[in-house]
Amino acid sequence: MLDHVQLTTLPNGARVITAPQPDAESVAIGFWVSVGGRHETPAVAGASHFIEHMLFKGTRRRTAKQISQAIEGRGGYLNAYTQEDATCYYARLPHERLAEAFDVLADMYREPKFAPADIDRERGVIVEELRMCRDQPQHVVQEQLMDGLWDGHPLGRPLVGNEKTLRAMTRADLDGFRRRHYQPASTIFAMAGRLDHEIAVELVRAAIGRLPAGRRKTFRQVDRRVSQARFRLARRDIEQVHAAIGFRGFGRNDGRRFTLRLLNSILGENMSSRLFQIVREKHGLAYAVQSSFQLFDETGATVISAGLDRARAADALRLIARETARMREKPVSRGELRRARDYLLGQFRLGLEGTGSQMQWIGDTLLNYGRIVKPDEVLARLMAVTAADIQQLAAELFAPRRTTLSLVVPEKDATDEQTWLGTLQALG
Repeated sequence: MLDHVQLTTLPNGARVITAPQPDAESVAIGFWVSVGGRHETPAVAGASHFIEHMLFKGTRRRTAKQISQAIEGRGGYLNAYTQEDATCYYARLPHERLAEAFDVLADMYREPKFAPADIDRERGVIVEELRMCRDQPQHVVQEQLMDGLWDGHPLGRPLVGNEKTLRAMTRADLDGFRRRHYQPASTIFAMAGRLDHEIAVELVRAAIGRLPAGRRKTFRQVDRRVSQARFRLARRDIEQVHAAIGFRGFGRNDGRRFTLRLLNSILGENMSSRLFQIVREKHGLAYAVQSSFQLFDETGATVISAGLDRARAADALRLIARETARMREKPVSRGELRRARDYLLGQFRLGLEGTGSQMQWIGDTLLNYGRIVKPDEVLARLMAVTAADIQQLAAELFAPRRTTLSLVVPEKDATDEQTWLGTLQALG
């Protein structure tokens, strides 16, 4: 799997990585730029996401409609997303359209128009996106959690920004931010499918080979000076209690990330997990309950999320805390560990069959680890994790000093902070 991945670095620092798949009918292309929410100052919070929107609004050569038609009109798909530490633009379409699709993405990357009228129009769209998120308690509870986990740090800010910064940002602010960060040395060009590596390299060289390298920008690290709040609460006109419990942990370069994958699978990743079976199936205290994790360069978080019956929310939180604490107190069984391994290995292998997922894998691993991470390496590391490893990690991770509780509750709920925090007493 991914045995023929190739990497070339151009003189200006741009990296071209490909995963040829000779029998595929499609090709997937991704432009990965090392910039996201954590690179922003408070004055331009939301700039990375704003710029992502603007690159689709036209270039010096193409209108917004022509950009979409150039890809979708040939049966393809074009999209983008912004993360805390990266922005990705990607397309997937029939393999014979590689050069045309690359030209569209390269045009967006190099020559976005940033017309004032388009900026004002898109500003309104993003403000409405922000307001829509505010109307969704499951979104609010997650934003509150991030704010509490990294209090006063860029990682705690919403990627979309806020109304004040969105309304204040000018064309000069946006284009200046783009020019500082959209540099060859900060960009990875990842492609997978029926293609030739040397042809891919020549496409990149012709498009941006003459641009100056620039420099990858640094960001403020999370260290002990970044505080963590224990509690965040919002009240809304809703019927359910929306809860998110976060545990601040380690970053993506920590070897325990493989243990965390298995721990998360056992705890709450799917319908076979402990939380789903105990909280929902056995006690009927939640419609949805799950766990997940997110790893950044130097920090990360494991998160348990649930939508709870308002009358029994405290009971549900106590049960969640007890099940989480049980991970610390007793090793998982051989059967649980085997099933979790089988689940992750199956998901991993199936998830890398398509050209789009292979492009995402090679781009993401090169961006985050500076090298090509082979799937076989990940599979071997997962197989090496023991029950003792999982218990040891749970003992360190699920501790009061690492815990933040975020809640969105009905407006008339009178429960105070200490009572809510008391539901997590099982954690210590």
